[in-house]
Amino acid sequence: MEFKFYIYSFVILLTIYGIAVGNYPKFRMNRATIALIGAVVLILINAISFEKALQAVDLNTILLLFSMMVINSNLKISGFFNKTTQFVLKYASTPTRLIFLVTFSSGILSALFLNDTIVLAVTPVLIDVLKKLKRNPIPYIIALVASANVGSSATLIGNPQNMIIGVSSGISFVDYTIIQSVPSIIGLVLINLIIIPLYRKEFSNENFGTIHIERVYIYKPLLIKSIVSLIIMLGMLVFGINLALSAFTAAAILLFTRRLKPERVFQEIDWSLLVFFSGLFIITDSIETSGIGNILFVGMKPFFDGGLASFTVTTALLSNLVSNVPAVILIKPLIPMMGSEDKVWMVLGFASTFAGNLTLLGSVANLIGIEIARKQNIIISFWEYLKSGILITILTIAVGLIWFSYIV
Repeated sequence: MEFKFYIYSFVILLTIYGIAVGNYPKFRMNRATIALIGAVVLILINAISFEKALQAVDLNTILLLFSMMVINSNLKISGFFNKTTQFVLKYASTPTRLIFLVTFSSGILSALFLNDTIVLAVTPVLIDVLKKLKRNPIPYIIALVASANVGSSATLIGNPQNMIIGVSSGISFVDYTIIQSVPSIIGLVLINLIIIPLYRKEFSNENFGTIHIERVYIYKPLLIKSIVSLIIMLGMLVFGINLALSAFTAAAILLFTRRLKPERVFQEIDWSLLVFFSGLFIITDSIETSGIGNILFVGMKPFFDGGLASFTVTTALLSNLVSNVPAVILIKPLIPMMGSEDKVWMVLGFASTFAGNLTLLGSVANLIGIEIARKQNIIISFWEYLKSGILITILTIAVGLIWFSYIV
């Protein structure tokens, strides 16, 4: 092999290592900056041409992600998420009922509004309620983040990796949702059946009565406009209109306003995630152009030839090694080698998403929830999370595999 091939391999591996770990020691870098710098270096050493790099950035996915962020920003500013969370919590009168309500509301909302957004919006309100009730917050927070991951698997707009799958596969929003909803719903039930026995002392039949929650400010005109825009987007998706175009239309409606300054909305957008995606697309495309893709193809082929079970386990393991979004982008070019492409795309979706529940570091939603808890002096250790996460991951992935192997 040529010397330059080893240089390309070294840069790509070093970049993927940084993305997987999330930083480099002694450097103030995150996944977004690592992906961006890695992409630039690969262009400069000619692992991929600048023109090819520009083409590698999937604008459909970037536009879809940006548009969903605009929609979620408006919903957050209007008070929608806080109001919805408080409405749900109001009907919890026992610990068991509370965790069920948290789990299913988090899962359903995550399917529509991105799992990271839901965890970010719901966790502070939930912690505030639990402190007032003097309950152990740990099982509820674990249930919240786990259900956000599992619920987000049900739709093509529930999480970033599903957005990539939606744009790349061409599967309709309705078809994907109908099929993926079953393992997601069963997964939400399993989360409760796992966590409640693990924290048996917390989930006694003690009745803590009505939960008193402070009144939430609602910006009614924006709330109505946001809901109307969301309905328009979902209507377009149901009629088979392009994912990115549907979301972009709803975002454009919300940005056409006389009252809310655009800066207020743009402050809520996770620009680093958009940068991360852009860099990641260039990195994965350079894997193909540099010839490394052929080696990757040969190395992974035996696992793919082993059928859905082998493919599912490989996806889950890779998702925990490099995170689920990079895993999906790495696996994406290899999908055509397997039969029943639509089914394989869906398996990729649930396996990469459910795998995020294995450890604290498995998904961004986990990190958000744990960090918010830490700021409230609630410490959830790696091992504390793992005793729930490992069971949730194994059982939910098993359910998904049975569903796609024997029923779909």
